[in-house]
Amino acid sequence: MRYIYGLIAIVLGVMFVIKSEWLVNNFGANAWAEEHLGTSGGSRLMYKLMGIAIIILTVMILSGMAQEIFLSVLGRTFGL
Repeated sequence: MRYIYGLIAIVLGVMFVIKSEWLVNNFGANAWAEEHLGTSGGSRLMYKLMGIAIIILTVMILSGMAQEIFLSVLGRTFGL
């Protein structure tokens, strides 16, 4: 079941990257992204970065690498 959810998340991330123009047209521009990430392409860039982050995080979770990284970064904070 984990792999099915992973495949769905990867497809979602790919759709964020490919269909960023559609997302901007249907959900509107993001004021923060337009101000900080570019003049008129900031929202598109934000959607593309979100898609890439979803893909990378999903691959890390599926490979078991995310748990090791999260434990090494946050383990000392929470005493794990």
